[in-house]
Amino acid sequence: MPGTGPGPGQGDGMPEDQIRIEERDGVLVVTLNRPEQRNAATPEIMVRLGRAWREFAERRDLSVAIVTGSGDRAFCAGADLRRSLPLLAGAAEPENEWERALVTDRRIATDWCLYSYSLDKPVISALNGDALGGGFELMLATDLRVAAAGVRLGLPEPKRGLVPGGGGVQRLPRQIPRAQALELLLTADPVPAERALELGLLNAVVPRASLLDAALDLARRVAANAPRSLQAIKRTLRETDSLPIQDALEAGQPLLNEVFGTRDAAEGQAAFAQKRVPVWSGE
Repeated sequence: MPGTGPGPGQGDGMPEDQIRIEERDGVLVVTLNRPEQRNAATPEIMVRLGRAWREFAERRDLSVAIVTGSGDRAFCAGADLRRSLPLLAGAAEPENEWERALVTDRRIATDWCLYSYSLDKPVISALNGDALGGGFELMLATDLRVAAAGVRLGLPEPKRGLVPGGGGVQRLPRQIPRAQALELLLTADPVPAERALELGLLNAVVPRASLLDAALDLARRVAANAPRSLQAIKRTLRETDSLPIQDALEAGQPLLNEVFGTRDAAEGQAAFAQKRVPVWSGE
């Protein structure tokens, strides 16, 4: 497999002006590419990214993904509602293939930002710029996060008479202490990346110039492990996270047992005994 090349959703020669989808040594790298519009997601971005996530879920040769943005102003400003909202409300007619696809498959409108799409492969967000509103909620839906120094994170919707609608109210208190989450939600004040790191929302804050390298290094460290093991960890967490601990332990055991009988489990044991690097098959 080539080190860099077209990724999911690009095989038919689609233009790359609004979103770039690449593969780098088994890592899917998605870059939202509308820096002047704070990387807000248009119908084209929604459809192509939603399709990319679905293909990523099926591809055995891709085990980790990174989502980032172009420029240094914003990671993502959420959905560009000027066009998508009238389309989804039936107040406007679709004018191109992306808008037709968005209206035809309405799950795409939420799948692109992983709102409720159950993706059992690890996703890393690399925050090149501010993650506010929908961009913050997209980050919350990812598993690991690296941010450029100085970027801001937050949910400013209450300052505009709105409520975070992309999962922020539900996810944030599950990821950091309740009082800290409510301070962010109720004040609607953004915090710098350095403070977000202290709160546990980020895994690392790095100089802007090394952001993608840091995200790729993290992705490769994750991808060095057995794909089935990674997927089982995410699925177990997703299916047991809301259960009492004893129920969670019992519910998770069958999921873990599935991995013990895989070819990769045998390969891992053999590689350990033979003091060599394992060769994973995903089986």
